[in-house]
Amino acid sequence: MTPTPQRKNRGDRKSLKLQDIAKLVGGELIGDPGLVVTGVAGIKEAQENEVTFLSNSKYLPFLDQTRAAAVITSRDIHSSQKPLIRTQNPSRAFTQVVDFFASSGKSAKAKGVHRTAVIEKGVKLGKGVAVGPHAVIEEGVEIGDGGSIGTQVYIGRNTRIGRNATIYPQVSIREETLIGDNVILHSGVVIGSDGFGYETVGDEHVKIPQIGSVVIEDDVEIGANTCVDRGRFQKTWIKKGSKIDNLVQIAHNVVVGENALIVSQAGISGSTQLGKNVVIAGQAGLVGHITLGDRVVVGARSGVTKSAPDNSVLLGEPARPISEQKRILAATARLPELFKEILDLKKKSPVPLKENG
Repeated sequence: MTPTPQRKNRGDRKSLKLQDIAKLVGGELIGDPGLVVTGVAGIKEAQENEVTFLSNSKYLPFLDQTRAAAVITSRDIHSSQKPLIRTQNPSRAFTQVVDFFASSGKSAKAKGVHRTAVIEKGVKLGKGVAVGPHAVIEEGVEIGDGGSIGTQVYIGRNTRIGRNATIYPQVSIREETLIGDNVILHSGVVIGSDGFGYETVGDEHVKIPQIGSVVIEDDVEIGANTCVDRGRFQKTWIKKGSKIDNLVQIAHNVVVGENALIVSQAGISGSTQLGKNVVIAGQAGLVGHITLGDRVVVGARSGVTKSAPDNSVLLGEPARPISEQKRILAATARLPELFKEILDLKKKSPVPLKENG
């Protein structure tokens, strides 16, 4: 017999009245202001004591079907059988409510330095820094106030980490790395590994020393098992506000501009530069030594081989402007029909048509 999983209410010791939620998210309440909720959930899974949200129109049929006590919606939703909290951005508003109820990794972190942690000489730990079991922090490391260093984390010599960093278990940060404030590194991240650099001499590949560093600015989040290689001579640079998904490869000397979004399994080759607010979708690949301007969007599984100016939207392999690629895809979809037309023309032609090959 398969056991039925029990959904844990992460906010079972907290509660909010709907009027408090409306105030928290700056929304308009339609319904009982004194109604109390004690948790959050998706619109299909929510129970009577929970608040949910609706931001995607395809879930509109669930608005009156959900068991939730109340629904956070956009301002264009005017009526429902449920109490509503109408906002400009339902997803963002719901995130604010989740933040209230959820116990985040930071708030639940261990306190102090675990007795099994290895802290070498010259290490400076700021106020309230927590270090988990079997972490290794080498000489000359500095960690700012409020940092959380998880189990089995390795931090190499002379690395500097800013305030309120969250470093989850089994992260490796190599020597001479510079990390800003409010950075989140998820489990399995490797920062500062050697770049993939070799010189072919005869039949052998001779390793090129990678003596640069990695700089990660404030408010960057990097997903599980992502690798950021150190620069060959200078630095690999992740600028502030960028968010990088799981399983991403960023090669040596890459510059990722401010507020970039890089989705899982993307790969960026060495010395490529990304502008501000660039979006790289899943499984996209970028060759080295190119530049993408501000606000460039690269579609999923695209192969980018050339630089692109600001505001470009690229798709395909090789990547082209999306309008061009759509025409190619439309023509490709018609190939079976076009082939049949050619066969029909051959049959009708008074002059035999020669076939190549």
